[in-house]
Amino acid sequence: MKRLLPLLLILPLAGFRPAPPPSAPYPQQPVRMVLVDRDRDTELRSYAADGQQWVAGERGHRYAVRLYNDSPRRVLVVLSVDGINAISGEDADPSQTGYVLDPGQSADITGWRKSQDEVAQFVFSSPGGSYASRTGRPDNIGVVGMAVFNEAYRWRPTPRPPLRHLPPPAPAAPAPAAESAAADASASRMESSSASKARSQAPALGTGHGEREYSQVRDTQFERASRTPTQVVQLRYDSARNLRARGIRLDAPSRLVQEPQAFANRYVPDPPAR
Repeated sequence: MKRLLPLLLILPLAGFRPAPPPSAPYPQQPVRMVLVDRDRDTELRSYAADGQQWVAGERGHRYAVRLYNDSPRRVLVVLSVDGINAISGEDADPSQTGYVLDPGQSADITGWRKSQDEVAQFVFSSPGGSYASRTGRPDNIGVVGMAVFNEAYRWRPTPRPPLRHLPPPAPAAPAPAAESAAADASASRMESSSASKARSQAPALGTGHGEREYSQVRDTQFERASRTPTQVVQLRYDSARNLRARGIRLDAPSRLVQEPQAFANRYVPDPPAR
């Protein structure tokens, strides 16, 4: 019998929002992850370069890791920032604690978890001022990653009637040796080309340990469907200058579109001063 691990669940009243329609069908990628510049209220666009996805941050700006659960099941997301578990502060590993998202839920993770009611804000900082450097772990500065696990569920298989008069399957046609060799050579050329494009460049940004803010969660239990994650994603981040040096052409940032809402305010505001 598998042991149920105590984990953290984001409350619906603390950052719940309906997820927008997924960009791809569910089975391949159950969870989407983007970085949000909180000072600009902007989802940061990612750019492909050197076989990775890159995001341009701005030093001194607060940011959040926005997670969208596009799947119809609860999922566990183990979140790593600069190689450190954003909840426990340990060197990140997929086997550790994480955030549990309900089906269709999205949430903003805004900082290093300090308690069930508080986080220290994620802030784009200098590499030397990052939390990872200040705790003696600077090797993985400049990357945000997640490992996603599906929840286990119990089911009983439906008995199937025996198959009769089933013809034997046709043997698979062997791939021509020339085509196979050409594919191997092409893959080798792509790898060497990618390696030649990679630039050894010191990162200009890290993630600092910012001011405290309210962010409430509660404990829950979650049984993983497997020991290995069903999805692993990482985003590299750096300064716009460093990304341009890598040959990445950056688009001008744009604010998130704010749609009109009939019930925008949840609570009664104070009256104007006399």
